[in-house]
Order: sequence, then C-alpha cells, then structure tokens
Amino acid sequence: MTLFDQVSQGIIEAMKAREKERLDALRNLKKSMLEARAAKGAGSELTDEESLRLISKLVKQGRDSAEIYKGQNRIDLYEQEMGQVKILEAFLPRQLTGEELTAVVKSIIAREGASSLREMGRIIGIATRELAGKAETREIAEKVKILLS
Repeated sequence: MTLFDQVSQGIIEAMKAREKERLDALRNLKKSMLEARAAKGAGSELTDEESLRLISKLVKQGRDSAEIYKGQNRIDLYEQEMGQVKILEAFLPRQLTGEELTAVVKSIIAREGASSLREMGRIIGIATRELAGKAETREIAEKVKILLS
C-alpha cells in the first residue's frame, strides 16, 4: 500500500471516528500530494520517496508556523499546529538520533574518501539521498561540516 493509499485510508478512519483534527491534517496532506502529482504531469504517481519528502517539508513548515504562533503568544494556534505536525510525523520513518546520524555520515565520508571541506556539497547530497525522511538536510549539513573540518 502506497503512502497515498495510507493517507486516503486514514481519512476514512478519521471520518468514522469523528476525529476532526486528524481529518483536517490528513485532508491537507492529501491535497498537497494531489498537487504534487499534478505538477509532475498527467498520469504520473508520486513515489513513496517523493511522498516522504513532501511530508517532511509539511512537518518543517508546521513547526516553523508553530514557533511563530508561540512567539506571538497564540498558544491555541501553536497547539493546533503541533497537533497536526504529530499526525504527519506518524507517516515518516523514525528519525535518527545524533549518534546514529554521526555514524552514518562517517561511513559515507569513509566510503567516498572525502577529506576536505571542498567535498562537503557532494557528501551532503549523497547523505541527503540515503537518509531521505530520516534526518533533516540542515542536521546532515552540520554533521558533515563538523566531521570534515
């Protein structure tokens, strides 16, 4: 079952259980997936990898919005946004811890034979593809920079 199918099934379950917050989050996700699919072209489906990238992007946007709401002392909107983020995170693979990320990045650096900051961009690109959905690009870039310097 693809991620798109899982989201569609989740919408049906949320409607039956009358879970408004979950239903809203899943409908927004499905809308974003349909828009991304339409942008790819007629008749093309989103791969699970593309769906994971989209969900990661939506989670990041949700967290950013929540922080803005918190800064403006809008706790009601902050809690609503964080609730939707938690629902979306359920579709993402488990995020790597700092130690796990360091170990994976070290192995990529060793495998590729990188030794200087000049190769940072190439290593970040490889690591981002290999760790899609498991770590944010920003965190990967920080680890690569630390390990190469």
